[in-house]
Amino acid sequence: MWESLRASYRLARLGLLCALLGAGLSVSAAPRERLILAGPTAAVSFPLIHMVETGALAEWAGTVQFRHWKSPDQLRVLLAKQEVDFSATPVNLPAIMANRGMPVRLLNVSVWGLLWFISADPDVRTVGDLAGKPLLTTFQRDLPALLLERLLDAQGLSGERAPALRYARDAQDAIALLLTGEASSALLPEPSVSLLLAQNARQGGAALHRVQSLETAWRETFPGHPDLPQAGIMANTGVADDRALGAAFVRAYDHSARWCKAEPAACARLVHKHLDFLPVEAIEASIRVTRLESREARAVRPDLEALYGLILQHNPEAVGARLPDTGFYGP
Repeated sequence: MWESLRASYRLARLGLLCALLGAGLSVSAAPRERLILAGPTAAVSFPLIHMVETGALAEWAGTVQFRHWKSPDQLRVLLAKQEVDFSATPVNLPAIMANRGMPVRLLNVSVWGLLWFISADPDVRTVGDLAGKPLLTTFQRDLPALLLERLLDAQGLSGERAPALRYARDAQDAIALLLTGEASSALLPEPSVSLLLAQNARQGGAALHRVQSLETAWRETFPGHPDLPQAGIMANTGVADDRALGAAFVRAYDHSARWCKAEPAACARLVHKHLDFLPVEAIEASIRVTRLESREARAVRPDLEALYGLILQHNPEAVGARLPDTGFYGP
C-alpha cells in the first residue's frame, strides 16, 4: 500500500512542477538533504506522521523526520535554532515571528476544533453554567488562553461571574486532578480529553461529560465569524521562500489529513508508533471528534484576520502588534 502511495506522490510532484514552471514560480533545484517536520501531541501532527511514514516528501528530501514538541515555548526554541523546517503551530505564533521581521509563512490552517469543556458537575451544560465556578486549564499565555478570555468576556463571564481559573502544570497534571476529584471542570485539548474519559471509565470514577466544545460556544457567541482557525503548519525561515516545496507540502498534508479522517483506526495505529505514550484508542477517539480540515492559509485569510483583529484589540503582543503582510499567507 505504501509503495502505491509513494508512486502517486511522485506523479503528483511531476504535475505540480509542470504547473509551477508554467506559472513562472520558483522550483527547488535539487532535493534537500533532510527535512524536519515537528508537532505537538494533537491531531494537527497526525498528518505529518503519515507523511513521514508514506514518504510523501521523498522526492524533495533525502531524509524526512518527525519531531515531537511538548510546549509552545519549546517550539519557539526549535524555530529560533532552525532545528525544524515545517511545524504544526498555533496560528498566532508565526504571525508574531513574521511581524518581528522573520521570513516565515503560515501555509495552512488544519485544526478548527480541538478544545473541550469537561465537567463532573451535572448542572454544567454550557459555558455560561461555569459562572463563578472553578475551572481548571493548562493554558496561561498561549492561544487557547486568549480564546478562553475573549469567549468569557463576550458571554459576560467577568468580574464576580468569572470562572475561578486554576492552572495545571500540563495535561497529565490536569487529568490527575480530574480523576482524583480535586477538580470538577476543565478546558482541555484533544487527545487529552479522550484519554481522560477513557481512564475515568476504566477506574469507575465520578461521571465526567463533555460540556461543550469551545468552538461551538465561539460560533454561538461570534456568529459574524463562526469559524475559529486554531492551528496549522508554518514554514520556518530556511524553507519559507521555496514556493514549490511549500505548495508540495500543502498538497501532501491535505492528502494525509483526509486519509486520517477517513481511516481513524489506521491513522491511530500509525501515530502510536511515534507517540507511543498515547493509547491507540484515545488517538482514534480524538481524530473522530477533532475538526481536522486542511485549507490553504491564503484561502482562509479573512478568518485569520478576524481572529488576529480580535486579539489585537486586547492582547496586541500576541500577534506581533499588527496584521501580517500579504506574503505571510501561503503556500
